[in-house]
Amino acid sequence: MNVKTLRGVGTAELVIKKSVFIGYASPAKTEEEAKAFISKIKAHHSDATHNVSAYLINDGKNFAVRYDDDGEPKGSAGKPVLKVIQNKGLSNVVVVVTRYFGGIKLGYGGLVKAYSDTASLAIENADIIEVYETERFQVTFPYSLFHPVRDTVKNSGGRVVGEDYGELVTFTVETRKGEAEKLMELLTERTKGRVRLRKLFMSSFEGSL
Repeated sequence: MNVKTLRGVGTAELVIKKSVFIGYASPAKTEEEAKAFISKIKAHHSDATHNVSAYLINDGKNFAVRYDDDGEPKGSAGKPVLKVIQNKGLSNVVVVVTRYFGGIKLGYGGLVKAYSDTASLAIENADIIEVYETERFQVTFPYSLFHPVRDTVKNSGGRVVGEDYGELVTFTVETRKGEAEKLMELLTERTKGRVRLRKLFMSSFEGSL
């Protein structure tokens, strides 16, 4: 399955009507990881007025979704943060938005916007990536077929992840899961059967979006 998540931790800070909002977004593979991250931020900002949080975990087997307004009016803080995660189509992500109250009330709509904007900015700063399952195969061929083989792989969305040069050339090719067979057939067709193909193992790959 393909999953959009975060590469690392992203932070953001906004000052709105003298209140300081600090956002933290992080990848989390499990609910335990998400809870640990929230605890860490809460401990770091133990003097804050609010430490609002939300997370969404979905690895294909386990699903967990939760948000916490942490004392803000119900639905004005944690839920908007969760909605940002959902609207960006992310999984395995935890976000904490810390607020230091500046003395001016923002109102319900103002809170929703402040928490949403801070969460969104922290997520963007964390670098959204796509993780998808891949499969690999080896293709062995004479030097005269170097360009046709390389171009076919590249133009079909595959990646050459290993190269070996001996009497013949061997490329290790990686594709998205389910696309290897099609590319192997295409290589056989384009080279009139002058390549040797061998299927390898599956792995996973991360790509920036």
